Amino acid sequence: MPYVLDTAGIPPEDRIEAVYAAMMHASAPCHVLHEDPDGDVHCRLEVWDLGDANIFLTRSSGIRLLRTDKLAKQEAMPVVAVSVQERAHGHLEQRRHLQVVPPGNLLAVDLSGAYDYAWSGHGAAGCIQIPVDQLGLPIDVIRRAIPRLRASPLYRMVTAHITNLVRDRARITADPAVATVATASIELARALLASADRAEQVTSQVLAETLLTRVRAYVRRHLADPDLTPGRIAAAHNVSLRHLYKVCADADLSLEQWVITQRLHRVWHELADQDNRHLPIAVIARRWGFRDPTHFARRFKARYGISPGQWRRVQGEAPPS
Repeated sequence: MPYVLDTAGIPPEDRIEAVYAAMMHASAPCHVLHEDPDGDVHCRLEVWDLGDANIFLTRSSGIRLLRTDKLAKQEAMPVVAVSVQERAHGHLEQRRHLQVVPPGNLLAVDLSGAYDYAWSGHGAAGCIQIPVDQLGLPIDVIRRAIPRLRASPLYRMVTAHITNLVRDRARITADPAVATVATASIELARALLASADRAEQVTSQVLAETLLTRVRAYVRRHLADPDLTPGRIAAAHNVSLRHLYKVCADADLSLEQWVITQRLHRVWHELADQDNRHLPIAVIARRWGFRDPTHFARRFKARYGISPGQWRRVQGEAPPS
């Protein structure tokens, strides 16, 4: 179960104290300053377990989180937060580097050090908080990389990944495969930081180690494209097709079969969705890259032991969950 604070059910005079207590539980100890403490202070804060990391979401009125040098010396918290700004511009100052982060953009914070992070008006941000020892990178590499995230070719990939994690946090953390998602998320953050640091030896090693994770993330983002081929996947990751197949074979993974399985899984869920009852099965299949309805139906039945039409009828007769 997640940890949730929602000030909507708290008397206005108690909200500032409640937000402070929740923030101390959820993240690094810091001063919590409100833009208008005498006005409409409101906050919804959620923390969801994600394996060795967690998903942390905050939506609130104008707020400032100030971790001073004194607080940083009192309690070291070896955690890195990799965050996507959702609403309002985020302002982060750490180690004399100031960043202004518009909505939809990525930032990272070393929670073990001093920092000053704020937004004005109604804002929101969602992040994953990862213990430094899970990243497997020297702390100096992490600290050099934090202000350079945009230099990484993985910037947009990781931004999209964290956005999806935060948006689907309840479903993802309840899924039996959450441990795999957690590992992939940490690996992507590791690759992002290593490539942003641009230390060639570390970067090449980490990129090689995380190639399969990055390939899987890329495939999931492009499943709907019928022209998604192994050659295109290899080119997107600057590796040869032969090397891509070798990496997959070492992991006992058939790339083409895995892509088909992922597509079938998406169709399976969409056919069960009552909001899609008006759509022909072939249209839904085409959405996920299946151009040939006959080939799709054959693969679906081989995978699930039931035809697409039968599966849709069964779901239509089932009582709503």
